[in-house]
Amino acid sequence: MIDQGITAALAVRDALRSTNGDDSHNSGTCVRRTERATRKCTYVDFLKCQPLPFKGTEGVASLSQWCERMESVFHIINCAIENQVKFATCTLHSVALTWWNTHVKTVGHEATYESDKNEKYIGGLPDMIHGSVVASKPKTMQEAIEIATELMDKKIRTFAERETASKRKFENTLRNTQNQQQQSNKRQNTGRVYTAASGEKKQYGGSKPLCAKCNYHHD
Repeated sequence: MIDQGITAALAVRDALRSTNGDDSHNSGTCVRRTERATRKCTYVDFLKCQPLPFKGTEGVASLSQWCERMESVFHIINCAIENQVKFATCTLHSVALTWWNTHVKTVGHEATYESDKNEKYIGGLPDMIHGSVVASKPKTMQEAIEIATELMDKKIRTFAERETASKRKFENTLRNTQNQQQQSNKRQNTGRVYTAASGEKKQYGGSKPLCAKCNYHHD
């Protein structure tokens, strides 16, 4: 069955996603996750690039080649994301086309394309929230946007709180260090005054003569 062949091919491609860098593939389609600025292109532009047809009977290797050819064509014509699935499905024939038509009848045209847009949006999210959005299993792109926005707000608030706490900790540490230094300086100054005071010799104010032998005043 074509669905089994596609599933197997996508599984192989997903295993290689880590080698694709920023151009990693979305596990639900043959379209790269990276979104780029696009211009309006037509179906005629698409056909001029001679995309490969796919019948669904050629095997996993042919499916992989078909996916790669689709990616290359989309890149060349700067195909808008919302048109990529529509254009690509026009190259399906035989068993592959039958499978696609069955899929569309099951979920409907709008749901099919909505699901594709949803997957592409989620695929382009930052790594810090991508996994959480996927785990939430949003059914529509609008739901995915709302979840992603909420998660990003939480991330930003958490970052701001950590920055504030870090700044407060630094200021407290600096203040404590300054107080300790001031206390240390006070103790040192007090010790110097005491030493200087204890080292001074009092002048004799009496009337007794100074003894030349002991250097004290007595009779």
